[in-house]
Amino acid sequence: MSDEHGSGASGIILSFLLGGLTGAALAILFAPRSGRETREMLGEKLKEGADRGREFRDQVSAKGREMVDEASEYINKGKETAERRRDRLAAAIEAGRQAYRDEKEKM
Repeated sequence: MSDEHGSGASGIILSFLLGGLTGAALAILFAPRSGRETREMLGEKLKEGADRGREFRDQVSAKGREMVDEASEYINKGKETAERRRDRLAAAIEAGRQAYRDEKEKM
């Protein structure tokens, strides 16, 4: 199912950003400041926004690395478990073959 405003977290983030930009634009239009003060304030706000964006990117990137590391750990544990079970099965099969040979020799 799809909606017209985006889907999932990306849609929420986009809506949040658009709302923030709209609010900032309205605040600038109705602010009782001179053009120079407004430009300085805009520069500061843009820098703050860029810094927040970098922090968010770094947090998401770190979380992604954690998830990859965790998935790799589960995969490795699964491989180890499969190898142990394969070895036990091979040993059981060999023991069964040996028992069969021993019984066959008794006959």
